[in-house]
Amino acid sequence: MLRPPAEADIVAMEGQSFGLAPSYGGPFVGVIASRDKFVRQMPGRLAGQTVDTQGNRGFVLTLATREQHIRREKATSNICTNQALCALAATVHLALLGKEGLREVAQQNLSKAHFALSELTKIPGVTRVFDGPFFNEFTLEFPRSVKMVNTQLLRDNIVGPYALGTAYPELTKHALVCVTETTTRTEIEKFAVALRRALEQPL
Repeated sequence: MLRPPAEADIVAMEGQSFGLAPSYGGPFVGVIASRDKFVRQMPGRLAGQTVDTQGNRGFVLTLATREQHIRREKATSNICTNQALCALAATVHLALLGKEGLREVAQQNLSKAHFALSELTKIPGVTRVFDGPFFNEFTLEFPRSVKMVNTQLLRDNIVGPYALGTAYPELTKHALVCVTETTTRTEIEKFAVALRRALEQPL
């Protein structure tokens, strides 16, 4: 099991980007690390490594928290079997990438996102909101509503960044931009040109 940082009891991350398409908001494949004392409060299943009578390595279901396996009142999960398909897809994707491939994917995410930030902040009125380190997502502030800007971008067949005002009404001019290894330099430059044009449109 993964060991969480010293200050945390349970640590979770999302592995959806490994071999799973977003598909209108799902499915997702979460990865959770926990201290031993909280294991029985976690949803899902734990597979343990062992050896058989011939000494061959094998994996077994060590802990199951589904209502089908234990008393209903103690269950913490009713996850459907299709979750195993998501886990399998992510496993195949990671196996094909390998250690070097995974490192390359991470480096591309990082470098392309920083290139996008430098290009977008050259546009008058576009500013970076937070100055902390980031991986492949960053927040920008526009001089007008992000939803208005995205309407203009659609005319160039570009789906604009996430409008943070959707979840936080006070952030109507703030946009969350994400760049991944699948985004090309040409696409970033095209987005910057379209964004500049959208912001130059009269209100």
